[in-house]
Amino acid sequence: MLPSSQKSYANAGLAHQQRWRGRVGMLLVASLSVLAGMTDAIGFMASGDFVSFMSGNTTRLAVAISEGDLGLTGRLLLLVATFIVGNALGVMVSRISRRHALPLLLCIATLLCAGALWPFDDMLPALLAAIVAMGMLNAAVEEVNGLPVGLTYVTGALSRFGRGLGRWLLGERRNGWRVQLIPWTGMFIGAVIGALLEHRMGLSALLVSGALAAVLGVVSLKIPRRWHLGYMPR
Repeated sequence: MLPSSQKSYANAGLAHQQRWRGRVGMLLVASLSVLAGMTDAIGFMASGDFVSFMSGNTTRLAVAISEGDLGLTGRLLLLVATFIVGNALGVMVSRISRRHALPLLLCIATLLCAGALWPFDDMLPALLAAIVAMGMLNAAVEEVNGLPVGLTYVTGALSRFGRGLGRWLLGERRNGWRVQLIPWTGMFIGAVIGALLEHRMGLSALLVSGALAAVLGVVSLKIPRRWHLGYMPR
């Protein structure tokens, strides 16, 4: 009986650890989603362009093409391409830093602060810096306990929540669909905060986003290393 009891105790310990890894991971997701929503709202209100919502920029791009607006078409193509580059850079920084969140978030903080301190009237370079930062942010967490999560976009999260709700209404009891509201809630709260900050500070409000990214990077040092390896891309 002793080996069986030890095995049960070990399984219970692993289950407890997995629950805490999931809670900490979703708290990190919520915090990073606040950062994404805040930055997107600041960028949108300051420039009229989306910083992380590339679905919106893609729709605007299609409309610009249909209207023959070459200037806007070129601008939106640049924004979308910059976001792709940011995602690629995020994965590269993550790999180079051996999947530590702090170097990645400090790079993001630096880009956001640089955008906030851009001294010229043409804010396109500042906007591009923020877009690169938001692309890189997606490398900070990709999944939590096997559940895919998005940080700078919430359409997928709402879709997964809706499908989970449908299965629940049909009597299926699957786990994981309710937590998909966490990134949406975080982004919504962050967007409200970002809008209020932009009203007061303009594009300089990106300094607050940068400070938040740096703080989250430092806080991430408290997360066990093996948990980070499960959150960040391989």
